[in-house]
Amino acid sequence: MASKVIRKIISTNKAPGAVGPYSQAVQVNETLYISGQIGFEPSTMQIVPGGAAAETDQCLKNMGQILEAAGVDYKNVVKTTVLLKDINEYGAVNDVYIKYFTDKKPARAAFQVAALPKGANVEIEAIAVVGDITDA
Repeated sequence: MASKVIRKIISTNKAPGAVGPYSQAVQVNETLYISGQIGFEPSTMQIVPGGAAAETDQCLKNMGQILEAAGVDYKNVVKTTVLLKDINEYGAVNDVYIKYFTDKKPARAAFQVAALPKGANVEIEAIAVVGDITDA
């Protein structure tokens, strides 16, 4: 008989609500899958002004609220995917990203895409682990 898998939907009003049929995050056992975050200000559901850097900052703030709702923080993130409307913004995005992932940086992929929801410049999704982490 297969072992039981526990799935938990993570949701917080401190981060933007879903703009489609998906959850902010889903935890399966000790793995947390965070849906792509764009630079919405949660109370207005409007993208913050200031371009890719400002949107990256808001994406990661939103992600932080979801991580907190799951009882973890940025140090628990093990993988991110960064989607960019313009790959030339890669450096500006990195300048903000490093403020959130300072020590043990997660694995990452970054892509330029044709378009993002609501005209966003940046979208970031993540996978995190839930529990105490011991670095080898």
